[in-house]
Amino acid sequence: MSISNNIWELAENYLSGSLPQEEFLTLKTRLGSDAAFATEFYEATDLIRSFESSGRQKRFRTMLRDIHQKQSAGTTIKKPVLIKLPRQVWRTAAVAASVAILTSTITIWSLKPSIKKTDSQYSTISREVANLKKVQAQQQAQQNQIINDIKNSKPAPPPSDVKYSGTGFALTNDGYFVTANHVIHHDRKDNFDSVYIQTHDGQYFKANLINYDPDADIAILKVEKRNFHFGKGELPYVFAKDKAELGENIFTLGYPKEEIVYDKGYISSKNGFEGDDQQYTLELPAGHGQSGSPLIGEDGTVLGILTAIGNQGEANTYAVSTKALIKLLHAIPDDKSLHLPKINKLKRMDRKAQIEKMESYTFSVKVYKK
Repeated sequence: MSISNNIWELAENYLSGSLPQEEFLTLKTRLGSDAAFATEFYEATDLIRSFESSGRQKRFRTMLRDIHQKQSAGTTIKKPVLIKLPRQVWRTAAVAASVAILTSTITIWSLKPSIKKTDSQYSTISREVANLKKVQAQQQAQQNQIINDIKNSKPAPPPSDVKYSGTGFALTNDGYFVTANHVIHHDRKDNFDSVYIQTHDGQYFKANLINYDPDADIAILKVEKRNFHFGKGELPYVFAKDKAELGENIFTLGYPKEEIVYDKGYISSKNGFEGDDQQYTLELPAGHGQSGSPLIGEDGTVLGILTAIGNQGEANTYAVSTKALIKLLHAIPDDKSLHLPKINKLKRMDRKAQIEKMESYTFSVKVYKK
């Protein structure tokens, strides 16, 4: 069964629990596969929740009926000024404008001069004004919340479909990151229109290619948004300068699906595919979408980048070592030089805390082609 194209109606039915089971399952599937649809759907549910939680919809309708009955026939209500907003926020902005118009109308009606100015009427008016101020303050707070929601709205994904996806992780906190080169250059061709990252909290950011090594299968990119940061402060991990020892326990975080996945294993060989000394061979479960994931040692040091899995019937996973990464970093022109972190904050943490810290610096890499 297909999902209704009316996202607002769909969102209302979803929040009220009135969706049939078949439509509910279809919705969940589409939310996981269609990023653009998911962004618009969650924007609709957030706005509906905002109004339901405020409990003001019913009172708004009551006040509008009262205003209509008490306004004189000659009263003229000015038409609201329409402001054209960006596509992703026009619904939210329209609600904010409606709230402002309603507030002005209530103020005019409530402060109309009284015919009889007795003491009791003055007292009553004082209480009404006080109540009105309280309502206005609540409405102002609601408008401020709407404005903040607009300012903090998540950047929408690009309109084209995702062609390839993998995993990336931060090299510095100001936007530089690394992934497997084959995620960006599929079949070693420049066959992409744009590259975006999707962070662990669902935000999209466009990235530019800085340097890459097709033989080592590493690509370095940078988020193009000004003043961008993956998290607070310096990265909590460091990069190994030498190769790790045989048998060392390792773990990784990656995006074989829409949510981050944790796997653990050990280094089964110090060399990789066909004896490649830039790589490791790992005893580690991995799947498509995890290319570019960080290979992390027990003390939180980054040892390498996942690049490949063995052919059918093989259990091997391969990762390129950080020695190859550091070599590629040295080849970046001086005007784009970057400095890797030097303090390993993960060293004294348990595994759960290490994973929690790493989540902010590990993300999905999405390659788009129209």
